Amino acid sequence: MRILIAPDSFKGSNSSLKVAEAIEKGVSRVFPEAVVEKIPIGDGGEGTVDALVEANEGEIVSVQVDGPLGRPVDAFYGIVDEGTAVIEMAAASGLDLLPEQQRDVLRASTYGTGQLIMHALEQGVEEIILAIGGSATNDGGTGMAAALGYRFLDAQGEELPPGGAALINLASIDDSRVDRRVRSARFRVACDVNNPLLGERGASAVYGPQKGASLQDVQTLDASLKKLAKVVQLQFGQKVDETPGAGAAGGLGYGLLVFCGATLEKGIDIVLDAVNFDERLENKDLVITGEGKIDGQTSYGKVPIGIAYRAKQKGVPVLVIAGDIGDGIEAVYDKGIDAVMSTVNRAMSLEEAMSNGRALLIDGAERAMRMIRLGMDLC
Repeated sequence: MRILIAPDSFKGSNSSLKVAEAIEKGVSRVFPEAVVEKIPIGDGGEGTVDALVEANEGEIVSVQVDGPLGRPVDAFYGIVDEGTAVIEMAAASGLDLLPEQQRDVLRASTYGTGQLIMHALEQGVEEIILAIGGSATNDGGTGMAAALGYRFLDAQGEELPPGGAALINLASIDDSRVDRRVRSARFRVACDVNNPLLGERGASAVYGPQKGASLQDVQTLDASLKKLAKVVQLQFGQKVDETPGAGAAGGLGYGLLVFCGATLEKGIDIVLDAVNFDERLENKDLVITGEGKIDGQTSYGKVPIGIAYRAKQKGVPVLVIAGDIGDGIEAVYDKGIDAVMSTVNRAMSLEEAMSNGRALLIDGAERAMRMIRLGMDLC
């Protein structure tokens, strides 16, 4: 039997690599002769760098950059092959980098994310994959763009201070100093939200309060981003503020579209492409994937569904091993998943399940394999 194991991480319990290793151990207890290949997978959010580096035997690059409020932070990105880097914006501009009492969404900047991009370009990469969840910012990606050489000027020709609120005074954008490597690189953005830049479903209104914005702050930030969109349209002829995903990460999705010519894509598709998933599916008899909890929400594009869709294109059955099974699970069976096995083998608290995550994964995989062996014997 040839098995491909490609799970997501179990948040707070085990990384995707550790999940894959535990499942392999459970498989080997029943099918010791099985040929197993493991691919750690993420959905384009937190953990994407680690998953892609592990899957491609890449390397982590550590860099000190400016944090959301300008103070230095120790950030990182991954090089997954000679020409591709993967960056999590949260590593440089994330909400978790700031204690709650220090959060200031009016001034927070994506400049550090731009510094990570520049550092990667200086290593010679030609493609950059960006995971843009978890931001502390609402600056429309202007901080990121400033690190790449763009200058955001007021009516007197002076550069604006960092942060989204300052954009209300934006009069023009100088792109004469943009690094030439930005123009030639390919930018792919893992973006699984469809919010536009502006309005009641926009970056400021939907995500601003999560970053500490008051009602007045939301109005200020939305007006500022509207000014940005107006100047961009007048100066560059681009109107992409209504593009689904433009409002992601405080408008960083918009900034990447405008200033980097990026494409916004489903996170799971970017990750699966980056690990050559379709090629690795060839000649496999079974795919085992997994996530911490599977329920009706899984059917809206989480890791198991992305994997199941591709596996079905090649006629490979898909088993999910999950820490918890929630309501609405029947929806996943219409999306290409053939069976689900829970790791929980008796009544227990969440804390107990997480603290014993590895042992439960091994046991769950073993139970699933015994069911498969039973089916084989019946046939």
